[in-house]
Amino acid sequence: MAGCTSEESSESTISLSVNHSADSGMIVESYSNGDITSTSSVIIDFDFSSTTADLELTKFGINLNDGTDSLEIDALNNSVISFEFSQHGWYNLTAYAIDEDGGQADAIISIKIDLRIEWVETNTDQPQPLVFDPEPANGGANAQMIEVNSVVENPESFDEIISGGDSVGITWNIMDEQDDVCQKKSANIENGGSGVWDTLHFNTFQVHELSITFDDNQETINVEHIVSIIY
Repeated sequence: MAGCTSEESSESTISLSVNHSADSGMIVESYSNGDITSTSSVIIDFDFSSTTADLELTKFGINLNDGTDSLEIDALNNSVISFEFSQHGWYNLTAYAIDEDGGQADAIISIKIDLRIEWVETNTDQPQPLVFDPEPANGGANAQMIEVNSVVENPESFDEIISGGDSVGITWNIMDEQDDVCQKKSANIENGGSGVWDTLHFNTFQVHELSITFDDNQETINVEHIVSIIY
């Protein structure tokens, strides 16, 4: 178990103990040629089985404290809540237990959910911008940073193996909502070669986009971006 949180109610009738299977996780979104192909969410189990009370317990619950409804289970039949996180962010959620008289004990648990975007384009001479929003949907604290790893390949065709091919000049750009360039890097990629850009970006406010423009010799290229929003 990743952690255990314990708390007693003010009347000392409920001794709340919650084990949770992880303190953090990462959502992964995969795209191919601009279309989303898969999304994996994060599921964390909250185990209330060690919670005790003077009176019979009736409910166990998790509240994300973001305006959404709590997830509750019948304490008579189950003691584990499996919660699915589908949005990145810091979650200071409330775990609670309620007894048959309405008495309640609460505990705060912090969970960190990062986001990884995997983006692939093949054989394109018009690479699409990767648009991403680093701001958390739950209204919590902003991410610490954005990690970018991008590989651009200038593939060698069969004809070019025989006759030779051109190099291609590209520029990577990270831009904000005002179309201001936050970071950029240029590279000249030989025929059959590849260029790599690894960078950290610390402006985690506003929608951003990662784009590639041609500086010369517009060619068919392969693009592989990995953008991670890290809390």
